[in-house]
Amino acid sequence: MRKTGILLALLMTFSMAAGVLAADDVTPVRVGAMSGPTAMGMVQLMDASSRGETKNTYEFADLMTEASAFVAPLTKGELDIAALPANLASVIYNRTEGGITVLAVNVLGVLNIVERGETVQALTDLAGKTIYATGQGATPEAALRYLLTENGIDPDTDLDIHWCADTTEALAYITGDSAAIAMLPQPFVTSAKAKVEDLRVAFSLSDEWDKLDNGSMLITGVVAARRAFIDEHPEEVADFMEEYAASVAFTEENLDEAAALVAAFGIVPAPALAKAALPNCSITFLAGEEMKEALSGYLEVLYDSDPAMVGGALPGDDFYY
Repeated sequence: MRKTGILLALLMTFSMAAGVLAADDVTPVRVGAMSGPTAMGMVQLMDASSRGETKNTYEFADLMTEASAFVAPLTKGELDIAALPANLASVIYNRTEGGITVLAVNVLGVLNIVERGETVQALTDLAGKTIYATGQGATPEAALRYLLTENGIDPDTDLDIHWCADTTEALAYITGDSAAIAMLPQPFVTSAKAKVEDLRVAFSLSDEWDKLDNGSMLITGVVAARRAFIDEHPEEVADFMEEYAASVAFTEENLDEAAALVAAFGIVPAPALAKAALPNCSITFLAGEEMKEALSGYLEVLYDSDPAMVGGALPGDDFYY
């Protein structure tokens, strides 16, 4: 009996030691995201992680409101994976000499042309009009100017684009002028429609982009990872891709549950607003060649508009996972 007891004690000691070693061997995957559509497709993964129901051990950073806040954590190795604006991923790639790789496109275009009347049905109807918009000098301006030009409208002479400091200012013009037209992003459009009863989405810039059939897509966000992390932890990255794709699918297929999680994580203030906004936020999961074709074409448009928007140069093939 004494020998049996000693053997059991040794086995328990070994088991406990092995458990400690196994815990020490776990590589936490540190993930960051923007507060808004780029994080919406991640909420099921965030929720499952909080209950310990994921293959990886995740450490989610607080949701960020400024895109520039990703630059330092990614370049310093404080984050491993981040959901961030598509052009910023290219900027960081160039700054770090290829230090990050895009895993997937997670949000397509979220820009809409809205009005309170029925005067605008297509992009060509903007000729001769005044548009209130946000995003001057950034990707929204580049996308709008590109689409106008492709449709034979000179953005400098054929219409008046009034650039606003923020979406609240643009909404003020819409509220005060029943004939006003604006370019606004989701989910702000959904929120604005709740405040302005007769506000109507005339069309999305994504639909107009798709009509060009140029092989690219209008893209808002991507999920990118540090190249060193991909090289050192390929299994964790593969597991993330699987779990994140499942999270996006959950968001698309379970609207009520997804809306509740979007509100619970503070991305929008209430489940009802999240439920109304989610179908219009262009949440997606594009990977592989489909991702590369869509994203590379979009970045070319930005580069042609202003090379600084993509970091001064188009990224190489190693930019795409």
